[in-house]
Amino acid sequence: MEFQLLGPVEAREGTQRIALSGSKVHTVLAALLLARGRVVGDSRLSSLLWGWDPPATMNAQIYTYISRLRKLLGSDVELVRRQPGYQLVAEGARVDVVEFERLDRLGRTALEERRFPEAGELLRRALDLWQGPALANVTPHLAEAELPQLEESRARTLEHRIEADLALARHQLLVPELTGLVGEFPVRERLRAQLMTALYRCGRQAEALHTFHEGRTVLAEELGVDPGIDLTTTYQAVLSGELSLLPKPARPVAVLPAARPATPMTLPPDIADFTGREREFTELCAQLTPPPTGRRSGFHPRRLLITGMAGVGKTALAVRVAHAVAPEFPDGLLHARLRHGNGTVKDSGTVLTQLLHSLGEPSEELLSQDGSPLQLDELIRRYRTRTAGRRLLILLDDAANELQLDALLPATVDAAVLVTSRSRLSAVPGSRTTALDPMDGAESLALLAVIAGVSRFVVEPQAAQEISSACSGLPLALRIAATRLASRPHWSASRLAGRLTDPARRVGELRVGELDLARVLSGALCRLSFQERQSVAVLAPRRRTSFTVAAAAAELGMGEGPAEELLEHLVEVSLLEMTGIDSAGEPRYRFHELVRLAAARLREPAVERPVLRAG
Repeated sequence: MEFQLLGPVEAREGTQRIALSGSKVHTVLAALLLARGRVVGDSRLSSLLWGWDPPATMNAQIYTYISRLRKLLGSDVELVRRQPGYQLVAEGARVDVVEFERLDRLGRTALEERRFPEAGELLRRALDLWQGPALANVTPHLAEAELPQLEESRARTLEHRIEADLALARHQLLVPELTGLVGEFPVRERLRAQLMTALYRCGRQAEALHTFHEGRTVLAEELGVDPGIDLTTTYQAVLSGELSLLPKPARPVAVLPAARPATPMTLPPDIADFTGREREFTELCAQLTPPPTGRRSGFHPRRLLITGMAGVGKTALAVRVAHAVAPEFPDGLLHARLRHGNGTVKDSGTVLTQLLHSLGEPSEELLSQDGSPLQLDELIRRYRTRTAGRRLLILLDDAANELQLDALLPATVDAAVLVTSRSRLSAVPGSRTTALDPMDGAESLALLAVIAGVSRFVVEPQAAQEISSACSGLPLALRIAATRLASRPHWSASRLAGRLTDPARRVGELRVGELDLARVLSGALCRLSFQERQSVAVLAPRRRTSFTVAAAAAELGMGEGPAEELLEHLVEVSLLEMTGIDSAGEPRYRFHELVRLAAARLREPAVERPVLRAG
């Protein structure tokens, strides 16, 4: 099976074109293919089909389009219903977009290694896959969402192919093509710089200089900016005569060259049954994806923080996002945990050594002359050198504080960083924070159904509601509950719901295999100081609803100042939530139900009175 997106959307079985009718069917197929095996939610499909004005029967119509595609594409293609949408699985199918990206990646690698003839051939083959404007027969809504990114990819590939041709002294053949491209894309500075290069090497220095001045005028009038580094560097090279020098090709050697290090990929596997978080997922992906060609944007954050309580799904979301935007980071996807298994904070030097290994630094280069580990300053210098100018995505998981992160942030914006933390890291420069709350009822039920199977809950909807309620929207708890059901087909949902009814047993019941809610929540509580932990053990079990600073101070037998400081610290480390301001203007706080129950398990029988007193 072959699918074409770089032109009119088409499907072919061998040489036989499959007859697809209507822009809506083409749109659904294109959206599923562009998702590259990920689930596309109903809301996403609706927005791509109808924009802001979907019909009341949108779900039924989407189902109809999916049914048509199933019938037309046959058994080689699976169109699977997975909450909250649909997934296309077509093993062995050829998708022209994927092939384009593969050839482009190989071509850029050859270009970087100065294998110019091979680079030109690979990039030319990539461009030949385009059969006219991409997504030519889909709805305007899908075209608006996806076409700019595809066209930008094609433009970059074209620039790389021209760079290879220039290196092969094909400047005379390139002048007509580049003249047309500069006319079509007047503000693309790299194309204009390449035209200047070709003109100069043809002996047309005056025209090369005119092309620069014309570009400077266009940039000023249309965008209000001065020429960038590409144009100004080329202009200076024209004046100095440096453009007459061709880059040297790779030198042939008699022995086999050392193998090129593989592109680093140390991310955990993608999560196949990831469910929910559509808004946060979409926003994070958008922040990591460059704006469409020709569209000016303001601040584009490259340091994204995901915060929330233990078990709320920070790492799962970060891994899902990283896999989704992987094509934007061709130089590698890195992952490092910033704590040991027991919860203690890893030394920054240990994490830097791991990251440098992933980036290709030999082990012996990470030791000083006497065999001892390199000093932290030297590790930071090498890390920032290795990451400079590379389009990397680095996932730093479970950060403790800003001081730990400071050593691990690249020095340039070419590399993007995703950080997860239970603490609200407010002092990371140039960052944007996504705070995860527990899931709502609908998302909770969807996650249970995806893992345990819809059929388990169809006959026992009340039990499903009870399990969802017992888990209080915490994804880790929901996953454990669903996994217990999935691994015990002889259990009814009512049986598990009954076992979760008793609050005193609930946290202990939520354990399966290596997933243990009690261990995770007690680990979060144990990161507190002894006095803070004892105060939580007194306060949390007695406060089932929201409360004020004054109520907490009275419960703990301490002044309101120290009590407020304690509560705010608990908010900072995501063990307490501030729910709002009451009518008296006082902030109100609330413990998550499962944190409250976990705190009760920590409390020693002897702890009958508060351990902190007003000083």
